[in-house]
Amino acid sequence: MKKLSLSLNSILIIYFFILSSALGSEKNVAIGKASIIDGDTIIIKGEKIRFAGIDTPERNKPGHNYSKIQLKKKIGKNIVVCIREPKLDPWGRTVAECFIGYESISSYMVKNGYACDYVKYSKKKYAKEQKYAKTKKLGIWNMNFEPSWEKKCG
Repeated sequence: MKKLSLSLNSILIIYFFILSSALGSEKNVAIGKASIIDGDTIIIKGEKIRFAGIDTPERNKPGHNYSKIQLKKKIGKNIVVCIREPKLDPWGRTVAECFIGYESISSYMVKNGYACDYVKYSKKKYAKEQKYAKTKKLGIWNMNFEPSWEKKCG
């Protein structure tokens, strides 16, 4: 147990170092209250931010409103911290990993079945969370959605 605790402490120290390095450079971080566009896109201080590595069903598709509502509940009135990726997406949006406290919103969304691991961009970063949600038939994994959407989802 002592080894596990040392490993966990080491991981936490590394995580805090990386986060503080990113926060030290204001151009890499967006912080503030978020407005929800859909299950994988928010706006902070006028900046449209797309969550890196995940996807939710598109507007007018099964699961779209469900994912959006669940994200809205999760974020509530919390302050969101987003660490920007260097490049914008093809639609000109900022791409970022976003957090409430130290919890990744993307990881939360995938693990609870509100989004999928978008393998093309995530390189299977959320594969464990998606496997869990699919196995338990959580959220969208308990719906009939378009097979073309599932193809994106590793």
